[in-house]
Formats: sequence, structure tokens, C-alpha cells
Amino acid sequence: MRGLAESTDRRAAGIGTEMAGILKRLQAAVYAARATSPPLPQCHAADIAQLRRLCERHRDDPHAVVGSLAREFLNDWDVILRPLDEPHLPLTNNAAEQALRHWVIARRISHGTRSATGSRAFALLASVIDTCRRRGACAWRFLGAVIHAARRGLALPSLPTAAA
Repeated sequence: MRGLAESTDRRAAGIGTEMAGILKRLQAAVYAARATSPPLPQCHAADIAQLRRLCERHRDDPHAVVGSLAREFLNDWDVILRPLDEPHLPLTNNAAEQALRHWVIARRISHGTRSATGSRAFALLASVIDTCRRRGACAWRFLGAVIHAARRGLALPSLPTAAA
């Protein structure tokens, strides 16, 4: 949106600037709610309604970026505005993307998997390893226990619980 607001296309820049202004006000409301108490969605109804009108008006805009941005907002509307109701939620998905970054690099370095089964195994192992890491448990010890139990036909252990 920042790039759109800085566009050399005057009309597109105006749309981007207007959308960015609305989102800045909503973002400020979320930060204020984190410091005090949650904002009531109706307090920001005018901004939300204006943003919705902008997105609906420009969903088929001839400027590719304007149209794409408007459609993306409309498709993810509830998720984008959820922090107004639940201010403790993050405003970006940066943490999730950072958590996946090393797995994406590993996949690229190894040239990926060769099958759907391999992709599923990679994804499951990545999930287990990250879950153990976040819970302060040794992933290799846990995976060893799973393999040991599976070989003996025993019930598989549950993922470790988070350290208190």
C-alpha cells in the first residue's frame, strides 16, 4: 500500500494514500486498546465502512495494483479487521513467515522433495521440530521415542508440553 501511495500515477497514489490513512487510524486504535481496553468496533465504523467502499469500488480497477490490493482486502476482510475485536493479535504475519524461513531455505537447498509423500513427511517433520523447539524439548529425543514406540507397536507419544 505504501508503494501505491508513492506511485507516479496520481489517481492510484490518491487511492493508496486514502487506504493507508484509514489503516493507520485503525492500527492506532489497536495499539491504544493494547494499552487500555479493547476498542468497540462501532467506534471505527466510519473508517471500516469507508475502507470497504474503497475496496468494492476499486476491485476491478484498470490499475493492476489498485485492483489487486482491493480484491486482496475483500478476500481477507475478516482476518485483516480481527485485531479490532482482539487487539492482542499481531497486526502482521511476520513471525509466522520468519518461523518458516529456514524451512523454505532448506527445501530450496535440497531441491525439494520428489513426491507428495516426501512433501508431507518434510512438512510433518518441520512442524514437529519447530513445536519441540518452541516448547523447550529436544526434537531428536522426541522423534527417537516415536520411532522406538512405532517399531514395537506401542502407542505413539504425544508432543511434549510447553515448559511452565
